[in-house]
Amino acid sequence: MTTDAVAHRVAARRSVYLAELAQGTERFHEPRRTDCPWCGSERLRARLRTADLVQHKPGNFRLDRCGDCGHCFQNPRLTPEGLAFYRRDAREGSVLPRLSHARVRARAHGRARALGALDEPECWLDVGTGAAHFPALARQVLPYTSFDGLDAGAGVLEGLRRGRIEEGHRGSLTTLAAPLAGRYDALSMFHTLQHAPDPRAELRAARTVLRPGGHLMIEAPDPRCRYARLLGKWWASYGQPRHLHLVPLANLRVELERLGFTVVGVERRAPHVPLDLASAVALFVNGRIPAPDVPWRAKAVSPLRLRLRQAAWWATVPLLVLARTLDTLLCPLLTRTGFSNTYRIIARRGA
Repeated sequence: MTTDAVAHRVAARRSVYLAELAQGTERFHEPRRTDCPWCGSERLRARLRTADLVQHKPGNFRLDRCGDCGHCFQNPRLTPEGLAFYRRDAREGSVLPRLSHARVRARAHGRARALGALDEPECWLDVGTGAAHFPALARQVLPYTSFDGLDAGAGVLEGLRRGRIEEGHRGSLTTLAAPLAGRYDALSMFHTLQHAPDPRAELRAARTVLRPGGHLMIEAPDPRCRYARLLGKWWASYGQPRHLHLVPLANLRVELERLGFTVVGVERRAPHVPLDLASAVALFVNGRIPAPDVPWRAKAVSPLRLRLRQAAWWATVPLLVLARTLDTLLCPLLTRTGFSNTYRIIARRGA
């Protein structure tokens, strides 16, 4: 897409954004909680106060941590309207680095092998599948497994059209659980639980969809990762304002057992995403160079400032490369010493 085409596309949406922002951003927040949504304790402490460091949409956000169970949650939480506003055009203006295709493929194969080693599933539902890239890659390891996808976005329909999944379900797991009850013997939730307004409801829905003896695989950011303290608001897994809950592994394990699951596997090293330092550098730089032209800013950015922004990014490439290299080289050591940013848990549904 040409520069002029991008500018025209941004300008066409600017009036809609500005009309919403004219009403203020406070309306996007629910009343602040005084107790933990996980255990009910009132021993809450502020873990983080930040703005939107990825897209720089207006607003301020806070994460609280429970002093009893360690649960971290956005407080006050975004309303459904707020979530829609901050998740709209989520990729526009994003500067976060991504894993290479080779690493994405290796991670997908590793996930499939981890579950297949327990019991090769007949039918697998991938929740939050996007355009169904994971099922397409996992099928290379489990060719006899039928993969379906579920997602709130239109990407799941694209995945279905391209033949990456057998069936595509558009919507939320909680609303589609009843019609899908008992259909699957494997269900995956990769980095979706942190986006859910009610993680417990997601787990109950997963139990409904699974057959007795079926396996649930979850990967989620670990709020006890040492990078969370070291990098502070620059730790990308905080993900504000789009991440609503960061559930400690111990809490998730107890809840799964309460629902009748048996935990059969826990892993911290393999699920780690080695981009912490590179992401922190990218977020820091992004806040200190000329802003991009995005529709939630009142005025269009001049061509000169856009060129300055591009030049500034090029100037920081050596620093970004260094950070990414350190992420990769230090990964084997850091994932053994509490710096893994993601955990994986596999649980088998009871009768």
